[in-house]
Formats: sequence, C-alpha cells, structure tokens
Amino acid sequence: MKIAVTYDNGNIFQHFGHTEFFKIYDIENREIICTEIVSSMGSGHSQLAGMLSMMNVDALICGGIGGGAKAALADEGIMLYGGCFGNADDAVNALLKGNLIFNPDIQCSHNEHNDENYTCENHCANSNCHS
Repeated sequence: MKIAVTYDNGNIFQHFGHTEFFKIYDIENREIICTEIVSSMGSGHSQLAGMLSMMNVDALICGGIGGGAKAALADEGIMLYGGCFGNADDAVNALLKGNLIFNPDIQCSHNEHNDENYTCENHCANSNCHS
C-alpha cells in the first residue's frame, strides 16, 4: 500500500491543489517501510490525481480540497482522508492504527479566490470548511 500526504516542512499542507510536495509512504503489514518526498512539479488540481495514480498511491491525506480534485481522486481509485492538520508522520501512523481524525465531507472552494493576500488557512478558519 502507498499513502501520499500533502507535505510542507513536516506537516500536512492545507490545500491539495497548491501543494508543492507530497510525502509518499510505502506500507507493509501496517508498518511504514519507506518514505520519499516528491515534487508535484507544479501540476494542477486534476493532474495531481493522475500523478498520484501513476505512482500507485492508494490513499491521500490532505487538508482542504475542492470538489473537482475530490472527483479526480475518486476516478483514479484513490481513497481520500481530507480535513487533516498537523504532523504528516503522525497522521499516517494514526491512519494505520485506525484513529485518524478526518472529514469525509470536506469541500473547499479555494479556487474562487484571486486575492494575492488570500491563504487557505484564512479561508478555512472563516468558513469552517474543515469541520
């Protein structure tokens, strides 16, 4: 099994479509056997799902994610664990233990914002898209 996490400096990056890196975890017998940090290569929302699929990723842990990206991941057969915060390694370990806190109904509309001062964290804090 392979799990990908949107990744920034050890933590879960909070907007799937803007992530610059993924941390990929190879899992065997519910244990992490190998990790790798890979660049998203500037891919857009739907292209990221294809990229993860080409890397044989089975599941994604992320913060915010929009409807189009959710659909693209579903089309690729990638299980989504959205609405997550905190340390990436801790989240993967929680998933493996069956106690990851996530929001199956996560639906952010970050794409509607063109303000250069806009951040996903501000949006989500004000609209409760992770709750």
